[in-house]
Amino acid sequence: MNEIITDVVIVGSSLAASGCAKRLVDAGFDVIVLERHALPRHKVCSGILSPRGHRFLFENFGPLPREILHEPTFCKGVTFHFPSMVSIPMDFFGGPTPHLNRQFSDYWAIKRSGAAVHEKTTFESLQDDGKSVNIIAKKAGAEIRYKARFVVGADGPKSRVRHSVYPDYNKTIPWFMVGQKFQAVIECPLDDDYFHFWFHPELGYYTWSHARNGRQILGVGFPLGGNLHRYHANVEEYVRNKHGVKLEKAEELEGCSHNFGPSLINRYVFGKGNVLITGQAAGFFNMIAEGMSCALHSGAIAGESIVEAAQSNRPVQQVYRSLIASEVRRCTDQWNPFRIIFSNPHEADFKAALFKLDKQDQKLVLKDIWRFLKIYAPYKWGRQILSQSLIREINGEYLPSRWL
Repeated sequence: MNEIITDVVIVGSSLAASGCAKRLVDAGFDVIVLERHALPRHKVCSGILSPRGHRFLFENFGPLPREILHEPTFCKGVTFHFPSMVSIPMDFFGGPTPHLNRQFSDYWAIKRSGAAVHEKTTFESLQDDGKSVNIIAKKAGAEIRYKARFVVGADGPKSRVRHSVYPDYNKTIPWFMVGQKFQAVIECPLDDDYFHFWFHPELGYYTWSHARNGRQILGVGFPLGGNLHRYHANVEEYVRNKHGVKLEKAEELEGCSHNFGPSLINRYVFGKGNVLITGQAAGFFNMIAEGMSCALHSGAIAGESIVEAAQSNRPVQQVYRSLIASEVRRCTDQWNPFRIIFSNPHEADFKAALFKLDKQDQKLVLKDIWRFLKIYAPYKWGRQILSQSLIREINGEYLPSRWL
């Protein structure tokens, strides 16, 4: 059987893949992207991009065309809602950011990266012999073999590449289900210019809403195995009673599983040998569950690491783990209580908005946040967050020894 030989195989056509492919192609590498779906493919995502992600796309791929955006096309910021009925709107630093239609934005970015894309091609397995990586994939039931110097897993939370390198990993972390329903609006006082998030332990582990294409999204995250319809009905009743949001019956729903934990506790997964793992497959996820910006940047760092390793004849994992530390700091800082209190790791100023409230409302908000965080107690993340945060303050870095 003939092999397809290339410099780098990237699995997945995500934004992490686009960031990686762009760096590699610009450096003269031959790159093949394996995508199991036909493009443009559907992607479950809110689509609210952070300012940092917007800058990356503009600087690396050019101005965003209208056809890759939802309506409203831009989002001004985020509004936090609390059980005490205090709401805090916060504008993003640098102004409004795009509302991406991931089906078309991902397709636009991967095309502009310059990499060759093999659609309807499913990654099956790999074998790294130290000099090259042999990949087995399937297309229309037929086996296809690739040989590459490097492989990058940019294939999301349930990464097949990560599973090939660490077969038992998925059993070692908690998984969450995230589902969103799309509903026609009867009445909705929520400001369409903002992404709305609820710190309410009785609603779910992650609860949000925003406008999209004339409908309202209601979304909720909960432990895997829970009932999406039951959680969603609870959220819908709450926003109707507390915020006056009246919606028609849901016309459409979508959901997927997520790995929320690694970025909180500095437990990232970066691969082994000549296989690199990046984006959400590696564990990157921002605090308001925006994973696009850290996917783009971590993907680009994976690409830069391959270029530097090839040019310097150094082990690619050594280079990658050195360069990726900056993205680890940026992402995990968002969950670090010392960074939240004494600096500003986010792209909207929560502290300034909090201090604009009167003292009574400030106390209510802080109590609400504490009650909300307690729902994560069964995962025993609190002590790990605190210990990693202290190490960050003392050493200026998070412990790389915790990474796979």
